Amino acid sequence: MEHDDLVHRLRALTVELELLGSEFASRNVLHATDVRALIALLDRSRAGEIATPGWLAGHLGLNSASTTALIDRLEGRGLVSRARDDADRRRVTLYVTDAAQEMGWDFFGPLIDRVRTVVDDFSAAELNTVRAFLDHVTAAVGELRNA
Repeated sequence: MEHDDLVHRLRALTVELELLGSEFASRNVLHATDVRALIALLDRSRAGEIATPGWLAGHLGLNSASTTALIDRLEGRGLVSRARDDADRRRVTLYVTDAAQEMGWDFFGPLIDRVRTVVDDFSAAELNTVRAFLDHVTAAVGELRNA
């Protein structure tokens, strides 16, 4: 097919990122789900949105007991904190700690710096095309996963 090379390139990138994520998890004695949870919570925070245990469970496809164990594990390691929501005291809000952010930056910082260097070689129009492509591919994968 005409664009199969793009699929293979995306697969190669995904494999490299998964290997790097596995190395991060191993080095920091984390489960793969722990890493996915931390990424999800960081992304949620970056978007200015509240993260709750229920949201995290739905996002990761976990049941309530597994989510509680996950949060307990991350909180026990000092990577996540829980707080009662000021507006609704029944709701618990989740936060990634500074220690977790530093741990992630120490490991992934060099990758982020390298990606920034790569990005500098592209025009604004090219970057908009890349963003659109990645958004559409991510949506397609999400639709397939949720089907």
